[in-house]
Amino acid sequence: MTDAAAPTVRRLRTVLATAAVLATAALGLASCATPGTGGAAEGPSIVATTTQVGDFTRELVGDTAEVTQLLAAGQSAHGFDPSAAQLLALADADALVVNGGGLESWLDDAVSASGFEGVLIDASTGIELYGTGDHDDEAIHDDDATAEADEHDNAEGNPHIWTDPELAVRMVENIAEGLATVPGIDAEAVDADKAAYLAQLEALDAWIEENVAQVPVDERLLVTNHDAFTYFIDAYDITFVGSVIPSFDDNAEPSAAEIDELVANIRATGVEAVFSEASISAKAAETIAREAGVTVYSGEDALYGDSLGAPGSEGETYLGSQIHNARLVLESWGVAPSPLPAVLQG
Repeated sequence: MTDAAAPTVRRLRTVLATAAVLATAALGLASCATPGTGGAAEGPSIVATTTQVGDFTRELVGDTAEVTQLLAAGQSAHGFDPSAAQLLALADADALVVNGGGLESWLDDAVSASGFEGVLIDASTGIELYGTGDHDDEAIHDDDATAEADEHDNAEGNPHIWTDPELAVRMVENIAEGLATVPGIDAEAVDADKAAYLAQLEALDAWIEENVAQVPVDERLLVTNHDAFTYFIDAYDITFVGSVIPSFDDNAEPSAAEIDELVANIRATGVEAVFSEASISAKAAETIAREAGVTVYSGEDALYGDSLGAPGSEGETYLGSQIHNARLVLESWGVAPSPLPAVLQG
């Protein structure tokens, strides 16, 4: 822990001390208020940070363990601040599942403040992250815009690895491997659930690839709300024209020059749509689309990027979010997606 982080840790410890006398009630409230909290009466207690790794973990453990998800649907991981109740849940957890790759910048402080001593499972283990330089070959922008974007980017690289279903497979395998070491986990059940879920992820990847292949490579153009779809873009040979927020971090703000540059690139390349994201305000995307004279996808037609959707939405699960995203992108290119494979239906 760095000296700079010490005040934050002390603040969190103070919060914990103040809330300790209300621990039982706080944990009860957390169970009721946090979407994705499992209802298992017995079994290991697992905390998952983001909506994506929370969904992966629940797919693997079913009702054999209690899963508490820290981030709610539509909540950004970049500026998250765990509550006292969530820190108390983490203190008692047998395992902590994280996205990794630098996404949860608040994680070290939360672990230190809570005193968590369980099994830490990093879903990004073994996955090579893309930095801005790696992504530049697929993007259309000038050097000044790139330099300004670099100032906002995660030092470890782009952490949005789940946007590529093949990398989601790796994440699920990492989580399953880590869960197998948690005392009280039914490793055989996790292995069986993993096999079934990986079959769905592989079918998803094949379905997206089959449909994207209908579009000529030079017509696969994409503009998004922020730079969260690097791995999706790379997986399906898409050209990234630019993002409203030129950063991995959805809390960053575009400059006037960056907005003008993006509008010019949209007009020059023939992009026909700008995609907002469900967890980010659509105002800037709507303004840019209006100035460029193209369609904006927002509201129920926004993409699911940093977060999955609320219960009942198309993006409630990882599979649902990816199907939703792919369908909308394909439709923006004039492609009617083929029927889903049987394993993804129902």
